[in-house]
This record gives sequence, structure tokens and C-alpha cells, in this order.
Amino acid sequence: MDPNSLTEREYLRQFAARPGMFIGFTTVRGVTCFLDGYDYAARRSGGQGLDGFRDWLLANRLRRESSFAWSGVIKQIALPDWDFVTDLNREQETRILEVLFDLLDEFLAERESAG
Repeated sequence: MDPNSLTEREYLRQFAARPGMFIGFTTVRGVTCFLDGYDYAARRSGGQGLDGFRDWLLANRLRRESSFAWSGVIKQIALPDWDFVTDLNREQETRILEVLFDLLDEFLAERESAG
């Protein structure tokens, strides 16, 4: 399948299904770096990228203010009791990635339907 024929949601769903295939490993840091790069490239070429994702997370999921970028907000949602100092264990990384990919897909679905 030609990646240029995919919507942003379809492309990022493929990434979510197998991030290791895209970046060689599956960590929160690796995934967020890839998504930040994707966002930058998409916007630079006239796409929407992740525009509005952070604000959507704050309004629809966190429901409070945060000084964090979208990646930090995802961590606040996925691990509300985490102190942001202690290293993440594998289970926490997995939880964050599950929440990230679910919420990203939900955000992109809403954006697609709004049209």
C-alpha cells in the first residue's frame, strides 16, 4: 500500500500497530520523537499533523490545565499517580503507549468526521 494514499489516521494506525517496524524499538521516548517528527513534517508540507491534539487532550480527557506538551499530558492521563521523576518500568511504558494510540486515534477520528 502506498503510504501517500493513506489519511493521517490510517497512516498513524499502521504506525501504532507496529512502531518497532518504523523506528526499530518500542519505547515511549521513541514513539513520541517519531510523532513529533511526523507532526513537524506534516505541517511543513501543508498537512494538519497533530495540530490541536494537546488542546483536545486537555479539554476531553485531562479536564484541567497542564504545562506539559501533549506527550506529558498523555503520561498524566495514563499514569495519574506517577511522579515524573521515577524511571518508567516496562508495564508503565506499555500503558502509556496504549493510552497514546487509543487517544490519538480517537482525536483523528473526530477531526476526520468534523471534516
